[in-house]
Amino acid sequence: MAKIILINTGQQEELLDGSSLKEVCDNKFRIPFGCEDGICGTCRIKITDGKENLTPKNQKEEDMFPGESDVRLACQCKINKGLIKIDY
Repeated sequence: MAKIILINTGQQEELLDGSSLKEVCDNKFRIPFGCEDGICGTCRIKITDGKENLTPKNQKEEDMFPGESDVRLACQCKINKGLIKIDY
């Protein structure tokens, strides 16, 4: 099982390895979402710990946040395993 901690509030959520961050960030953490397709950037999150546990950035994320390895779009990434801590 993978685990996400929202450092702003201390909320924690476990999810299956390989799961998308979208559902937990939207429904549990109430992070705002707009287009849900990696174009608008409203679901921007900062990975403060565990970025190695996420899938690699896709081209949409690279184009939106060039050179920022700790900034991701929650609608675009999945957690492979382990623990990540996020901020938004």
